[in-house]
Amino acid sequence: MQTWIKICGTTCVEDALASIEAGADALGFIFAPSKRQVSAEQAREIVEHLPARVERIGIFRNDSAERVTQTVEEVGLTGIQLHGEETSACIGEMKAKLLPRHKVGVIKTVLVNDHFEERFAEVCANYSCIDSILLDSGGGSGQTFDWQRAQPLLGKNTKPLLLAGGLNASNIEEAIRKFTPWGVDVVSGVEREPGRKDPEKLRAFVAAVRRAQQS
Repeated sequence: MQTWIKICGTTCVEDALASIEAGADALGFIFAPSKRQVSAEQAREIVEHLPARVERIGIFRNDSAERVTQTVEEVGLTGIQLHGEETSACIGEMKAKLLPRHKVGVIKTVLVNDHFEERFAEVCANYSCIDSILLDSGGGSGQTFDWQRAQPLLGKNTKPLLLAGGLNASNIEEAIRKFTPWGVDVVSGVEREPGRKDPEKLRAFVAAVRRAQQS
C-alpha cells in the first residue's frame, strides 16, 4: 500500500492543481488562525476545481461542532483534522452531527511537546471516535519534533499513524524508515513562501516518499 500524502496549507487553485499533479492524495485547508488560513468560501472555490479522487481535509482548532459541521457542508470536505484540545466527547458530538449526511474521516493531532507522553496515552486509550492520529511539532513551524522521544510510545497506538512537522524532501525518507507511517503531511517543506507552494519542492517531496517505500 502506498503512503498517503497530504499537502496542507492550500490557499489557491494554482497550488492545489500543482499538488495534485505532483501526486498528492489529499489537500489540507486551514480554517484555524494561521498565515495559511482560508475562509470557507475560498476553500469551496478551490475544491470546485479538484478531481473527486482527491481528499479534502479541513484543519480546525478548538472549534464548536456547529462551526465544523457548517464548514464541512459548505466546502465539501471529506475529512477533518483537529489540532487543538478537543475532547473525546466533543469529537463524538461532531461525528454525530456529520455522519448522518457525510462520510467524514477524523484525524486527531497530538503535538510532541512537554505534555506529549500524557496526551498521546490519553488519545490512544479514550478517543475511539477518531480514525487516525497525526504527530506534529506544531502548526507549520517548519521544525521536526524529537523523533526518538516519540518512537517508544507508538506501540500503544492502534490507529493509522500520520506524520508531520518539518518534513521535506531531504528528511522524509529517514522519517518513513523510522516510523513506517500510514501517511505523511507536509506544509512548509514544499513552499516558496508561507501559503504558496513550490512545484519543484512538491515533486521532489512526493518522489522521495515513493523512493522510501521501495527501499
